[in-house]
Amino acid sequence: MSDLIWLSVAQMRRIEPYFPLSHGVPRVDDRRIVSGIIFVIRNGLRWRDAPREYGPHKTIYNRFVRWSRMGVFNRIFAALAGEAGEPDTIMIDATHLKAHRTAASLPKRGALPRHIGRTKGGLNSKLHAVCDGLGRPIILLLSEGQMSDHKGAAMLFGSLPQAKVLLGDKGYDSDWLRAALTERGIDACIPPLRHRKVQHAYDKQLYRQRHKIENVFARIKDWRRIATRYDRCAHTFMSAICIAATVCYWL
Repeated sequence: MSDLIWLSVAQMRRIEPYFPLSHGVPRVDDRRIVSGIIFVIRNGLRWRDAPREYGPHKTIYNRFVRWSRMGVFNRIFAALAGEAGEPDTIMIDATHLKAHRTAASLPKRGALPRHIGRTKGGLNSKLHAVCDGLGRPIILLLSEGQMSDHKGAAMLFGSLPQAKVLLGDKGYDSDWLRAALTERGIDACIPPLRHRKVQHAYDKQLYRQRHKIENVFARIKDWRRIATRYDRCAHTFMSAICIAATVCYWL
C-alpha cells in the first residue's frame, strides 16, 4: 500500500529514549508498531483493520494500551514540546470532542474516570490546550465536556510557562485569571465580556494571532479517532491526542 505511514529513522531516534526497556525476549520492531498505531489513529480504523504490513493487529493494540497506561506517549509529547524553550506568547482555548456510544457505556464500579460528559451536543469530552506563538501545542488537558473554560484554565495555570502575554477569547475573561496572570507578570490579551462595568483594554492587533490555536484543534481533529472518541479509557484517548500532536508539530 502506497499510503502507509512510516516514521523515519531520524524521528525514531528522537522518541526511542522514552520507550521502556525490553526484558527477556526482544520486542517486535518499534518503528513498525508505532507506525501502525499512528496509521490506525490517523485513519479512524478498528485495530483489526490495521494493514498487514504493520504486523498482527493484536500486537499493535496491546502495545498501544500498555504504553498508554505507562504514560509513554504523554511523556514523549511533553519532552519534545519542552525542547522549544520558554515562549514569549502563549494562547489558551478548548474544544469539544464527540464521544461515540462505544466509549460512553456505563463504567464499572471503582473504574477510573472516563472524562465524558453530557452537553447540549450530546456525550463528549473537552480538550483544553495551550500553544506557543508559532501555533504549536505545549500543554494538553482532557476533561468532561461540561467543564467550563474557567475551570480548565485553573487546572492548567500551574503548568503555564513564564511568557510575556497570554491570548484567550471571552470565555477566559474573569477577575481571578487576570489577577493571577498579573501576579506572574503575564499580560492578558483577552477581550472583556459585554456586561462588564469596566471594559479592560487589549491589543486587538495581537489578538488576531489567536487563530493559530484554532488551527491546532482543526489539525488534530483531522485524525479521525480523535474527532470521534471510540476509546472508553481516558488514558488511551489522551495518548492518541498526544501522538497526533507530536507527529503534527514536534517530529
